[in-house]
Parts: sequence; C-alpha cells; structure tokens
Amino acid sequence: MPPAQRSQGGCDVRASGGSRVSEPLLHLVLFHPEIPPNTGNVGRLAVGYDLVLHLVHPLGFDIDEKAVRRAGLDYWKSVRLVEHEDGEAFLRWAAGRRVHAFTTRAQRPFTAAEWAPGDVLLFGPESVGLPADVVASVVGAGGHAWRIPMWGPIRSLNLANAVSIATVHALTTLAPHAFADPGEDGCAR
Repeated sequence: MPPAQRSQGGCDVRASGGSRVSEPLLHLVLFHPEIPPNTGNVGRLAVGYDLVLHLVHPLGFDIDEKAVRRAGLDYWKSVRLVEHEDGEAFLRWAAGRRVHAFTTRAQRPFTAAEWAPGDVLLFGPESVGLPADVVASVVGAGGHAWRIPMWGPIRSLNLANAVSIATVHALTTLAPHAFADPGEDGCAR
C-alpha cells in the first residue's frame, strides 16, 4: 500500500467515514524553527502518524545529513519532509488549502476547529511565535487562527508539545477509530 494507506496491525487506517486517504491526514508546518530538538520531536511525530513535515526557511540550525546523523535522529530518513525557501514560498504552496495558524494571540480555542483530511497546521518560531502578518495572510485567505488555552503562569507551550497537542486532537477527529478501544480481534471499531 502507499504510505498514506498503510495498515496498522492488519486494520485499515482510513479517514473518518471510511474513505481511503490519498494524501496525509495533516501537514505540519514549522515556520522558521529555531531549536533543533523541537524540530526533531515534530519529525518523529510526523513519522509516527504518517504526516508530512514542512519546514519554512530560514531555520535556526542545519538539517544536512551530517547534522542529522550527529544529533542521532535515526528516523529522520523516514520523515516526509518538504522545505519552503521562505514564508512567501510557503504561502504560495498553501494557497487554496485549509490552513490553521496557531498563535497565543488568537481568540478561539483550537478545540472549536473543524478538521478535514489534508489540513495544514502552522506553528511559529519558539522565541516569538507566528508573525502577525503571516497570521493575517492565513486568515485573509480563508484560514483560521487558533490558540491552545493555558492557565498557568507561562507565556507559551514548548513548540513540540503544542504541535503534539493540536495534531493528536485533529487526528482523533479525522481517524477516531484509530484511537478507539480495540475489540478482541485488535481492530479498533
């Protein structure tokens, strides 16, 4: 089977409603990421759920073969990776796609999102988050801006944690059977 249609434990992994997925359920986009371990963790998440990771340059680190090997990212060769030379190149690619921008400045919680296969989840750099002009471009093109609610005394969540929270939430909507309690035959219902 093609990667997006890989089976899990002999059970078909399909989008909600039972249709086969022709592209990844989600695209995870890191806009100018700065911290290599965060990007590595998001790459591992992408491999684990057969998603596509997009990196928007400039990056705050190298991802050449030597740097990846030195970091011990043995799974990196399995990452379905797309690199965009800059923010404008990413926005051109994203035109016509459903983009969900995550920012602490958004009014609505991400739990209000309606997810669809092929959605794009966009996250900003660790130190400053998504630039306001990028969020405005996404929303102006019909996308959405979401926040992950927090009530503790911190400015924001770690980037890899935020991506994980949003990704698993979206996937529980898109492929609820994959998160269901399996029956005796091991296939979730």
